[in-house]
Amino acid sequence: MLSTEGYSPLHRGRSRPSGRRVRLGIVAAALTTCLVAAGIVLVLRNPAALPFSAEVTGSAMDGAAAARGTTATDPAATAAATTSATSGATTPGASTPGASTPGAADGATVVVGDLAVQRLATPSRTVVRDSRGVALAVFTDGARTVRLIGRVRTFSEPAFTAASVTTDAWVRLAPKAWSKGAEYAAWFRPWLTKALADTSPDVLAVAMQYVHGAPQRTNGSGLRYAGDASYGPLSASDPDGRAEGSDFLDYLGVSWTFPDRGSVSPKPDRYGDADCSGFVRLVYGYRLGYPLLGRNEPGNGLPRRAFAMSEFGPGAVVVANSGKPAGNFDRVQAGDLVFFDTDQSTANQNDHSGIYLGRDHSGHHRFVSSRSKADGPTFGDLGGAAILDGGGYWSVRFRDSRRL
Repeated sequence: MLSTEGYSPLHRGRSRPSGRRVRLGIVAAALTTCLVAAGIVLVLRNPAALPFSAEVTGSAMDGAAAARGTTATDPAATAAATTSATSGATTPGASTPGASTPGAADGATVVVGDLAVQRLATPSRTVVRDSRGVALAVFTDGARTVRLIGRVRTFSEPAFTAASVTTDAWVRLAPKAWSKGAEYAAWFRPWLTKALADTSPDVLAVAMQYVHGAPQRTNGSGLRYAGDASYGPLSASDPDGRAEGSDFLDYLGVSWTFPDRGSVSPKPDRYGDADCSGFVRLVYGYRLGYPLLGRNEPGNGLPRRAFAMSEFGPGAVVVANSGKPAGNFDRVQAGDLVFFDTDQSTANQNDHSGIYLGRDHSGHHRFVSSRSKADGPTFGDLGGAAILDGGGYWSVRFRDSRRL
């Protein structure tokens, strides 16, 4: 079950406290003062640390207010948003880009209105902070998914694991793929302001609407669009007992027209089913509106199968496939796609996909995916702990990651 129904920070096994207990520890961070025409702006000189940390229980803080009052509770996401190999110079910026190279140089920070914008590498990305240096969002070059800092939530799935994931990450799709200097684009500021205040289901919350025991949800036409999903029908020929091959349209029971394949009809015996890549497409494509393809070829959209998403899918490569178990876990942030090679009969070809959630209560890097043994989407431990690290079943098969 999802312990964050309504998107409040409920902790599994505990009732909501009646009051708010906020313990803030001020972390020393080297700050520099930049004088600009509009006045004095404080920017974070050392991006290795955020100026505030907090433990929040009880009522949640909303959107940008949470960003200004708390840091990320997900250490991996915090590192992705704030860590740089060097402490970059801070450059007050005008409200219009430079003539030749818009945006901050790698490692540097520029001031854009009341925001501080910093460029970081590996992967190439832009971190946006408020005037006090508190991180608000991470935009990655070539990707539409944006990691926003908002209200703290806890996800749990007690049917399959004792683990829970507490995070302040909210993952949403920008209207277009990010590029260096896009902070000057007309869409940027209105979209960011709206996204920081948005409490509707994001990528992580939508993904949890399909795990074991999730309640059914229907639209005004009576179409069941969410609820406990299965993996696929029973199959004696499948080593794990259930057949793969169920796409998002099978779960929905509706036909779909793809730009590269035309109209495809659902398979009646797979209603309510979504295999691993079908689940990813259900979350990102059908629910969040990311373009979908019907085949496994390069194109403007998310292909059908996991191997195609991994090899030539859209977005930015976060962890490259070396043919060996992948490391660099701290490069992965909430919402990233993660890929695994579970079938040793196919040389260096991934055959399983999932969505990264963040670090769990034990500090492990946990993901959610649709699996045969669990008969559907789960971040639980049936058939192997759903973590990228630790040397277990999925860890040794983890190969690469991509940010859509």
